[in-house]
Amino acid sequence: MADKIKLAVAVLLIAAGIAGFYYYADQALLYRVLGLLVAVGVSLFIALQTQVGMDSWNFGRSAVLEVRKAVWPSRQETVQTTLLVMVMVVIMGLLLWLFDMFLLWAVKLLTGQGG
Repeated sequence: MADKIKLAVAVLLIAAGIAGFYYYADQALLYRVLGLLVAVGVSLFIALQTQVGMDSWNFGRSAVLEVRKAVWPSRQETVQTTLLVMVMVVIMGLLLWLFDMFLLWAVKLLTGQGG
């Protein structure tokens, strides 16, 4: 139950920060953004004190570790793959266009509109 209360306080704090950002529209943008950032920071701190918050934090950290372990393609591989995809798109576009023209010819022939 305590975790739910903490999460509710965190959400309300973010909502209050957003409301304050717009309520004080006549103030300098820098102060409003700083106030919003403080509200979000305190809200994150409160949310991290819950089990759900810690699970989310650990999930994010493990996701970053997995991204670091990924093998990214080189520039040459990326360019070659992109060019191959572009060529295949053009080829498929031409094939579909030809198929469409054939179907148009066949429909005109069958309906008697072809000449």
